[in-house]
Amino acid sequence: MSDQSLHTPVANVALIPATAPPADVRPGPVTWIKGNLFSTPLSGVLTICFVLLAGWLLHQFLSFAIFYAVWSGGREACRANPEGACWPFIAEKFDYLRYGAYPVSERWRVNLTQAVGATLIVWLLWTKAPQRKVAAVLFFIVYPVAAFVLLRGAAWLNLPVIDTTLWGGLLITLLMSIVGIVFSLPIGVVLALGRRSELPIIKAVCVTFIEVVRGVPFITVLFMANFMMPLFVPDYLTPDRLLRPLIAIALFSSAYMAEVVRAGLQAIPKGQYEAAEALGISYLNMMRLIVLPQALTIVIPSIVSTFIGLFKDTTLVAIVGIADFLKAVETARVDPNWAGPTISSTGYLFAGLVYWGFCFGMSRYSQAMERQLARGHKR
Repeated sequence: MSDQSLHTPVANVALIPATAPPADVRPGPVTWIKGNLFSTPLSGVLTICFVLLAGWLLHQFLSFAIFYAVWSGGREACRANPEGACWPFIAEKFDYLRYGAYPVSERWRVNLTQAVGATLIVWLLWTKAPQRKVAAVLFFIVYPVAAFVLLRGAAWLNLPVIDTTLWGGLLITLLMSIVGIVFSLPIGVVLALGRRSELPIIKAVCVTFIEVVRGVPFITVLFMANFMMPLFVPDYLTPDRLLRPLIAIALFSSAYMAEVVRAGLQAIPKGQYEAAEALGISYLNMMRLIVLPQALTIVIPSIVSTFIGLFKDTTLVAIVGIADFLKAVETARVDPNWAGPTISSTGYLFAGLVYWGFCFGMSRYSQAMERQLARGHKR
C-alpha cells in the first residue's frame, strides 16, 4: 500500500440520529383488532365467545326494558304482560321514590334545595368557571346550613317543621352521599397528616381511629351510631335519628379516605419536603401549596372510587330504619294495587339505572380531570 493511499481524504458522512415515531401515530382499527383481539387462535375464540355472550345479554336487556315493555295502559296492561318491564308503575310511584313521605305541599323545598345544590356542584367542578373559591365557600359552608333549615323548616321563616321520619327516597340517598363526600375528604386529609405526624400522641390517635374503623363492617358502625351514641350524651343532646347515620357515614368514609390520601403523600419525593424546609416555608403552607395539591392529583382515581363506593353504601342505612331510595323501591313494589309479574324486576331495574347513572357520571368526570391534568404536565 502506497503512502498516497494512506493519506487519501475520506468523505465526511453526516450521522443521522435515530428518531422515535411520532407519538400521535396510532394503529388503525383493523390493526388494533388483530393485535388485541385475534392475536392467537385462543384469543380469537375467546373474543367470539364474549361477543356472543355480550350480544345475548344486551338482547335480553333491551327486550325486557324496551321492546316488550309496557309503556302505557296502567296496572291491567302490566298484569297481562309477563315478558317486559312495567314503566307505568315507575311513573305512578316516581314522586314517592324521589321524596318518600315528604308532604306534597312542601316538596318545592326539596326541589329548591336540590336545584341550588346541583348549581353549586356544577359551578365548583367546572374548571373554567369564574370565582370557584366563592363556589367552594358557598357549597361547603353556607349550603349545608341553608339546606338543613329549608328541608327541616323553621318557625321564624314561616316554614312548617318536617320531621325526618317523613324524609325518604332519592332525597335521603343524595343527602347521605353529599354529606359523606363533603366531610370525608377534609377529615381524611387531617387523619392522613396525623398518621404521618412525628408527634406520638397525634399519630397514635389517628392510627387507632383509622385501623379500628376500617377493621369493622359498615353495618357495625351504623348500629353503634344509631343505638350507642344516645347512651353517651344527655337526652337533650341526643342526635336526630337521621343525623346518627350521617355521622357514621362521614366517619367511616373518612377512615378509608385517609389511607387514599396517605398513599398520595408517600408518592411525593422527599426532596420536595426538604426544598420547602430549606426555603423556610412553614409546614402549613408547604402542605397547602406544594404537597397536598400534588398528592390529591395523584390519587384522583382512588378518591373517586371511594366516593362511588360511598354512594352505593348508602343503601345500608335502611337497616337502621332510614327509608333511602332502594328502600323506597322495595316498599313501592309490594303495593297490592300494583301486583304483577314484572313489578319487582322493573323496580330493581330502575334503581340499578339510577345508581349506575350517578356512578358513571362521577367516573367520567374523574377521567376528564385526569386527561386535563395530564395535558398540563406535558406542557
